[in-house]
Amino acid sequence: MYRSFFKRAIDIVVAGFALLIALPVILIVTVILSFVNSGKPFFTQQRPGRGGKVFRVLKFKTMNDKRDSNGALLPDRDRLTRVGKFVRSTSLDELPQLINVVLGDMSLIGPRPLLVKYLPLYNARQARRHEVRPGITGWAQVNGRNAISWPERFELDVYYVEHLSFRLDMKILFMTVSKVFKREGISASGSATMESFKGN
Repeated sequence: MYRSFFKRAIDIVVAGFALLIALPVILIVTVILSFVNSGKPFFTQQRPGRGGKVFRVLKFKTMNDKRDSNGALLPDRDRLTRVGKFVRSTSLDELPQLINVVLGDMSLIGPRPLLVKYLPLYNARQARRHEVRPGITGWAQVNGRNAISWPERFELDVYYVEHLSFRLDMKILFMTVSKVFKREGISASGSATMESFKGN
């Protein structure tokens, strides 16, 4: 009953209320990032959701669009701005995803939505992460975030799918608050973000 009904009901109520409470912060960050990123405070990208259905995720833009002499984007670590680094480390970049939750594309808690190009690279077990809505935070997020390997991340995602419950969601929620304050696992070793998944 929780998986099929109450989880979605809680998502709508909590995300809607959180949007109202966080509105002043969202507006302030939007204004600051508009100056830092040449009028582009938001970042949108297609991501696969439940059942692999593609939606457009909304986040605050933490990296600029600087390119090399050939027109290719510079590496993430070279495009991550000082303001963007703070916004990312405090998880403020995730706030706009509350809109995705209200719309039904995402849940407050679930496996993080990854890139569409990864879909054909998953094995059958890893693909189970798409049996539920992706989340703003999740079991893998509170157990290493970007500092763990891809196999570890996928195992944690599948564990969540197999053990989804109100109790586990509450545990993840409280652990998320702790992780945000400690700012742990924000980047993979030697990288500003998570390294790309190359397949198994």
